[in-house]
Amino acid sequence: MEEDEALVNPPGIVAATTAYEAWLGAQVPLWAEDLFYKHEMMASAPFPFLRSTFYRWCQRWPRLCPDEAAAPHLLAVGDLHVENFGTWRDSEGRLVWGVNDFDEVADMPYTIDLVRLATSARLALKGGHLKTTTAEAGAAILSGYAESLEKGGHALVLAENDKWLRRLATGKLRDPVPFWAKMTGLRPLDNPLRPGLRDALLASLPSGMTEYNLRRRRAGLGSLGRERVMAEGTWKGAQLAREVKSAVRSAWSRGTEVQPATANAESLLLNAVRDPDPCYIPAPTHVVRRLAPDCSRIELSDLPDGRDHERLLRAMGYETGNLHLAHPDAAAMILPDLRARPDGWLEEAARRMARATYRDWREWRAAWKKRASNGPGRPPA
Repeated sequence: MEEDEALVNPPGIVAATTAYEAWLGAQVPLWAEDLFYKHEMMASAPFPFLRSTFYRWCQRWPRLCPDEAAAPHLLAVGDLHVENFGTWRDSEGRLVWGVNDFDEVADMPYTIDLVRLATSARLALKGGHLKTTTAEAGAAILSGYAESLEKGGHALVLAENDKWLRRLATGKLRDPVPFWAKMTGLRPLDNPLRPGLRDALLASLPSGMTEYNLRRRRAGLGSLGRERVMAEGTWKGAQLAREVKSAVRSAWSRGTEVQPATANAESLLLNAVRDPDPCYIPAPTHVVRRLAPDCSRIELSDLPDGRDHERLLRAMGYETGNLHLAHPDAAAMILPDLRARPDGWLEEAARRMARATYRDWREWRAAWKKRASNGPGRPPA
């Protein structure tokens, strides 16, 4: 975690971003063009700003939510938000829904995932992407989370069970025609890819697939700037794609000696109540995954307007519990702490973090407007 002085008196958002990207660049090569795009997206609205800046959350969280930060620790997702959910196919070909990004997994208070998820719902609601209230959003998340812990969880397989979620998760943008048109339209790789990442990507392709195209892929927000490359081509008469992106330690671990984030992610995925994606492979230096119309993140813009949003937040809370159950004593450790918290604690914590996010976003947006003298890939001065 950040050193104590930074927690008590964090720097401005521009200085914080510069310091984080220097730390990041000391670990992996950075692509300046994608960083510049990330900075632009950070200035566009509070919700993409939140998604892009988990490193800032790590500075703000202990100071603004000290009671929540003192909660029991376990392996938590960290960078959890309402767009960190998607679908994949399990080893039996069944469609599964859940959290689909684990870049920031670390040993953290269990409450960090709940507060960050509720904060993202609050920002999405203010942006007109969710149809509920902040109180209902927090109550739905907590209800699903507590039920998961109390019942031992269950994987959210979208077959016989959770049909409503299947309908919600399969929107028009999951159609294979526009999906593959978008994938094949990505520009060819024009940067050198580290040999280890290239080898891992090609090893993930089916045996006998020797013809493929390497393309740069810009996706997500928090990991923008890191190497991210897709191999796509035709195999046995149909299109197929795999992706590799470079991995680094969680921003939560800055200033400490800890295991790589992917080692934490591997442990979390191995022990959680989960129906895994057999093509999602975390490693110390990279993550490999399958890309397909039904194996991707679900964006808020994909959701039907006003349909089952509160129910969806409850499912997000439930899935968070599924992941926390990777800790062998999760229920015994967390439920008493959760029940001892006052009514409305999650809504209040999310309100504090949302206000801080708005302040940082306004500061970043103002600085971004003065960016003309800055080169691509640099934060605003």
